[in-house]
This record gives sequence, C-alpha cells and structure tokens, in this order.
Amino acid sequence: MSSLTRLLYPPFMGGRFAAALLLLRIVAGSALFFHGLQKMARGPFGWMGPDSWAPPILQFLAAFSECFGGLALVLGLLTPLAALGIGATMAVATFVHVTRGDPFVRLPGGAEATPLLDLPGTLVIAGGRGGSYELAAMFLVAAIVLILAGPGTFSLDAKLFGRARAEDARAHGRSRVEQRA
Repeated sequence: MSSLTRLLYPPFMGGRFAAALLLLRIVAGSALFFHGLQKMARGPFGWMGPDSWAPPILQFLAAFSECFGGLALVLGLLTPLAALGIGATMAVATFVHVTRGDPFVRLPGGAEATPLLDLPGTLVIAGGRGGSYELAAMFLVAAIVLILAGPGTFSLDAKLFGRARAEDARAHGRSRVEQRA
C-alpha cells in the first residue's frame, strides 16, 4: 500500500497551500456534484437525450464522475481517483465543444452586442445559440491541479494516508542510512 500511496499522493501540502486546495476542492466539487446530481436525476444512462453521440455507458460514467467525484473532492477522499474521472470527463466535454465550434466564452446579449476588443469568435461570442467550453476547461484545470498537487492536509486523504506516507518516508530514510553503514 505504501508504494501505491506514494504513486497516488504527492506530499500533503500544509499552510496556505492546504487552504487554497481546500477552497478549490469545495467550490469545484460542489459545482460538479450539483451538475452530476441533475444528470443522475434525469437518467444517468440517457441524460443527453436519445439522439446523443455518446453511448449510455459513457453518459453514466460522466454523470457518476461529476456527482460522486465532486462529492469526493469536497471531502478530500480518494482525490486522485476522483480528479482523474472528472479530468477525463471534462477533457471530452471540452473537446466536444471545441469541435462543434463553440467559443471559449459566450457572452449574454444578442447579435447586436459589440464584440469585446474585436477578439476572434473562437474566443468570445456575444449571444447566439450553443454553448461554450469555459466551464469544462475550468473543471479540467482544477482536476489537473488536484492530481498534481494532491488534496492538501485539510482532507480525509491526509488523515487516512498521510501517516502511511510519513511512515514510508521514515522507512526509506532508515534504509538509506543502513545502506551507507
């Protein structure tokens, strides 16, 4: 378990970093939970509708990862696995939006709205039909940050696996000393 723990969890960050990771986990996890809960309530295997490009199993995996992965992020429980599922879901969502030609940000208003600083339509569009990929991209980045940085010390993961990491580090330190002697 200790080698798996080392693989899944970087050292648990404390102090300001732990507080920042806690805020990221609570806000992103809560939003993901509510998005996923809505999908689960609409029917986890068909929430995209009958004409969807995604087969029912992929729709279920997306709804499950958002709902229960979001809850896991809030708690800081099995964070690397939750973030991996969320990251995969959001990578697909971002890809789908980009290939459909959706902009990064779709501003409210009609076609008469003035383009913001004449930015290209791939970045910003005012009004019109369709979506944008800003939210999926933000959730993707949050998942990547949590995979790379870990959940921080203010998490259930730190309580459950932090001691194993510390004991593992002490054991490795002793073995190096023993090897030198």
